Amino acid sequence: MLGILGAKRLLRKQYSIVLPDMGAYNCVHRKQMAFDSMEEFVILGLVMILGLGAYWSLVIFPRQREFQKQQKTVRKMQIGDEIITHGGIIGKIREIDANNGIAYLEIADGVTIRVVTFALLHPYDPSELARNAQRQSAEGQQS
Repeated sequence: MLGILGAKRLLRKQYSIVLPDMGAYNCVHRKQMAFDSMEEFVILGLVMILGLGAYWSLVIFPRQREFQKQQKTVRKMQIGDEIITHGGIIGKIREIDANNGIAYLEIADGVTIRVVTFALLHPYDPSELARNAQRQSAEGQQS
């Protein structure tokens, strides 16, 4: 194989054709290609940053806010309060070990369980539960 330069030399010798020198064009073309690839890289970077920002604002930030709100609720709870856990267990707080993140709940006379404080959902309010149950049953009948 002759290669590009060898083919140019062969054409010049055999046919006495004067071919223009493409060196300057190739240099400019390479610079333009480098600029285009840099431009694509910058656009890709901006799209990635916008995507991460959207993910953070739509997913991470609301979860952080919800976690902080739940932590405030748990800090307000005191011994003797009736609460509901994430598992749906209703009990009275007998002891809170804040250093280890554990709460002791009495769910029946003489029956105490240990739960993680993160599992404490909200204070027990029978009237609120009744309203929610009625609302859910009304929605179920409508659909």
